[in-house]
Amino acid sequence: MSDTTYTEAELAELDSIARRIDIDAPADRVWELVARPGWYINDGTVEAEPDLRYEGDVAVVTQPGQGEFRFRTVQLDKPRYAAFRWLSTPFRAVSEGTLVEFWIDERAGGGVTLRVLESGFSTLSEDPATWLKEREGNDRGWTEELAAGKAFVESGAAHADTGS
Repeated sequence: MSDTTYTEAELAELDSIARRIDIDAPADRVWELVARPGWYINDGTVEAEPDLRYEGDVAVVTQPGQGEFRFRTVQLDKPRYAAFRWLSTPFRAVSEGTLVEFWIDERAGGGVTLRVLESGFSTLSEDPATWLKEREGNDRGWTEELAAGKAFVESGAAHADTGS
């Protein structure tokens, strides 16, 4: 726990995380990864065949040694936008967690820019210290996960996985 005090404006700014990365691959190949719920649950390397199952409309990703993570697909607009509601993790159970949105933007000269926005951390707890702690881990994590996604897509693994 931190003794840091934030203004309401600072807390509002901390309610989300935005990151981006350039990927040297076509939008359709990046989409193959981004459209998969919870692809960013891993140990630093995206799995070609993750432990993913569905319970109704909820996707459940199991990460060995960590447990189950649940997601609901909010919107898929191939190949440009995907949004998921992060429902629960092994560390917290909530009915409606953060919103994770991805945008795939074509770059002049080839490749794409993948953008992510995770928002709604303040809905996880009325105590800012609690949700700021979770946000801190995700803040570091998105840089790592986007790099892992880039490596996965650029290696051709996403393309090879679909057999197309």
